[in-house]
Order: sequence, then C-alpha cells, then structure tokens
Amino acid sequence: MKGKYTKELRLFAVFVALFLFFSIMSPDRFLTQNNIMTMLKQMPELGLLTIAIMLVILTKGNNLSNVATAILSGILAALVMAGLYKGGHSVALSIIVGLLAGFAAAMLCGILNGLFVAYIGVASMLTTLASSTFFKGISMNITQGRAISGFPEQVYGMSRTYFAGIPILCWIYIICIVTVHVMLEHTRWGRTVYMLGCNMTATEYAGVKVRKELLKVYLLSAALSFAGGFLMISRYNSAKVDYGSSYLLQSLTASVLGGVDIQGGHGSVIGAVIAVMILQVLSSGMNILNVNRFFTDIITGAILIFVLALNFIFHKINEKRLTTQ
Repeated sequence: MKGKYTKELRLFAVFVALFLFFSIMSPDRFLTQNNIMTMLKQMPELGLLTIAIMLVILTKGNNLSNVATAILSGILAALVMAGLYKGGHSVALSIIVGLLAGFAAAMLCGILNGLFVAYIGVASMLTTLASSTFFKGISMNITQGRAISGFPEQVYGMSRTYFAGIPILCWIYIICIVTVHVMLEHTRWGRTVYMLGCNMTATEYAGVKVRKELLKVYLLSAALSFAGGFLMISRYNSAKVDYGSSYLLQSLTASVLGGVDIQGGHGSVIGAVIAVMILQVLSSGMNILNVNRFFTDIITGAILIFVLALNFIFHKINEKRLTTQ
C-alpha cells in the first residue's frame, strides 16, 4: 500500500513546484484570491472530461467524443431550460427537465459509442472520432452557430455560489471524483474495468459479460461528459458549439500525464485529477505571464508526446526485464 500512489505523489510534487514558480514570478497577479477562484471554477470542466476519457482508456480504448458529447448534451439542456422558462414554467421545472433532457442525450451518445465498440467490434478510436463529428454536426444544425441563452439565471448563479469558501462547481467536481474513485478502487465493477484493459479475452473466459461491462463504461463516460458540459454552460451562462474546443487534447494529455496507461489496465482517478491541476496552473500562469495562447497549445501537445514516449520506453524496458527473468 505504501508505494501504491508513488506516481501520484511525484505528480503532486510537480504541481507544487509549478504553483510556487508562478507565485514567485507574479505574486501580485497569480497568487490572488480572484485568480485562485477562477482556476477553481475552470478546473471542474476539464477534470470531468478527463475522467470521462480516462475510464475508456483503462479498457484499452479511447473516447474522442467526450467534448462533443458534453457540447451536444449541454446545448439540448440549455434549449429545453430556455424554452420552458420563457414559456412561463417555474425555475425548478425548467432546470430539472432541462437536466433530464441533457442527460438523456448524453446517454444516447454513450449507447451509440458502446454498441459500436462493444457489440459490433469497431475500433474505439474510429468509432468515437466518427461520433464526435456526428455529434458536433447535430449541435451545429441545432444552433446554427449561435449561442443558446435565456435559461433561468439560477444556472449561471451556480458559478457564483460558494460553500465553505469553495465554488459550488468545485464541490460538484469533488463529489464526482470521490464517486468514480470509489467505484474503480472498491467495487467489483471497478476491478472488472481494469481487467478489461489488461486482458479482455481472459476476462471473458472468467465469466464476465465483457460487452455489457464495456457498454457501462461508455455510459459512465457520457454521464461525466454531460456533467462537464453542464458546468460549462453554467460558467458561460450560454451554450455554444465552440465552447470547450480545446478540451479534447487537454483531457487526453491529463489522462496520460496522470499515469493512465494508453495500453489499458493501469491508472487512477487521483493521478488524473492531479494532472488536471498541473495543466490548470500551467495555463493560468502562462496567461498571467502574457505567453501567447497558441504557444500554450504547443506546450500541451509537447507534454503529451513526451509522456507517451516515456511510457513507451518504460513499457519496453519492463517487457525486456520480464523476458530475461
């Protein structure tokens, strides 16, 4: 148990080092209550989308449609909420029905991906890449490129509400983190997810209904994507196709940086969460230091390539070590 979270502790050390670096470089701008609160409000969106893609990677797959699912479900939720609210319905009814509509849309996205990957056997990368384009196309046709607004102000109020000095958006994120962590680390289903990534054939021979369990993973991934999408429309007070366009690369980077093996079977929610914290601090710090936004994207891509290369090298070293024993 002592060395179980060694990678996570190293990542946390990197986070602390980066936080201290930017605090020293610009204490009057970075180390302020306003900036800290801004980071706490932005981080949940990327964090939820990262956990959504991480779950699928654990099964030796990929979900390139996490952002598209978040956008589509968020747009539909916003449309329903705005329509009901403008039609004279109560705030509570408008929000509840809107949430149910968005969640239902996300579940349909998850079912579509899960059916093609688990039951038809199409490669997850190809499936989710195609479905991402499909979902974005639907979103674009629904909105015609416009922002959807006019829903109850209580939705936007969530992003300005605090509990114990921490934004409500962050509390929602924490609840999701704890829930998924417990599911993965302390339930039979969680052990099954890791088994699917390690050896799907052996898992099937062990009596596990592989297709059914894989579908569950895509459904949970879609649910987390919807949660991220809803927090996004709450913070922006509107829903638009362009929102969160950079989150796909960032969520994939955070997953790999957090120690999730791209080959499946290894990784943790804690590692992914710390990686999100690193990327958030890096993004905020570079923005404060007036580093070009496009250069930030270059750094994010470089981090992903570097970590993937390191993982590949360590994987080969371990393989060689096993064969020589």
